[in-house]
Amino acid sequence: MLAIRNINQYYGGSHILRDVSVEARPGQVTVVLGRNGVGKTTLLKSLMGLVPIKTGSIEFDGRAIHQSTPYQRARAGIGFVPQGREIFARLSVEENLRMGLATRPGGTPVPQELFELFPVLKQMLHRRGGDLSGGQQQQLAIARALAAKPKLLVLDEPTEGIQPSIIKDIGRVIRMLADRGDMAILLVEQYYDFAQELADSYVVMERGEVVAQGPGKDMEARGVRQLVAI
Repeated sequence: MLAIRNINQYYGGSHILRDVSVEARPGQVTVVLGRNGVGKTTLLKSLMGLVPIKTGSIEFDGRAIHQSTPYQRARAGIGFVPQGREIFARLSVEENLRMGLATRPGGTPVPQELFELFPVLKQMLHRRGGDLSGGQQQQLAIARALAAKPKLLVLDEPTEGIQPSIIKDIGRVIRMLADRGDMAILLVEQYYDFAQELADSYVVMERGEVVAQGPGKDMEARGVRQLVAI
C-alpha cells in the first residue's frame, strides 16, 4: 500500500532524514519508534507533502505521490492524524467530522461506523470540539481521518497526553481496523508498550536514519525497548 524508499530531507543545512525507507501493508500496523528529535514527525510530514523531500520516492497504492500536493494525497486515500490532534476547537463534533468528508461529494453523510468505533462522539455531537477532554479530542481526530474511508491511516503519537482508559480504546480500534484487511496503518509512537502490542512490523529511527526493523513479534528479543528508552 505504501512504499517510502530512500528519502532524504533537509531543513536549511541540516540533514534531517537520511535514506529512510518504510513500508506499510494492508491489514497490518507498521510502527515507527524513536526518541524525540530523530525525525519521526518530519517523516510523516514528508509523506503527507507538508515538507518536500530532496531525493527518494514515495509510492502509494502503486502510484508515485512524492510530487503530489497534500490534498491530492488525502484524496488518493491517506488519512492523517497529526501530533497534537489539531481539531477545530470552535466547531462542533459533527462539523469536525464533516471536515473529514472534504474530499467526498457534497451531502455525503457522516459514516455511522464512526459512532460504533467511538460511541462518546455520538453523545457529544453538538458540543464544541474545544470543550472535549484530551482523550475525546484524540478520538475525534481519528474519527475525522476515518470519515473519508482511507486506504492508509497515519497516526502521529496518538497516546500523547491521553488517559490510560482511552489509550486502550484507541488501541482496540487500531487493531480492529487493521484486522479488517482493507487498510494499512502507519503508527508513529513513543509509548513502547502500546507500540509493541499493536505492531505487525516495526522501524526504529535514530538521528534521521533507520537503525532497526523487523516483525513486531521480535521487538522484545531484539532489544527494541532499550533502543528507544530515554
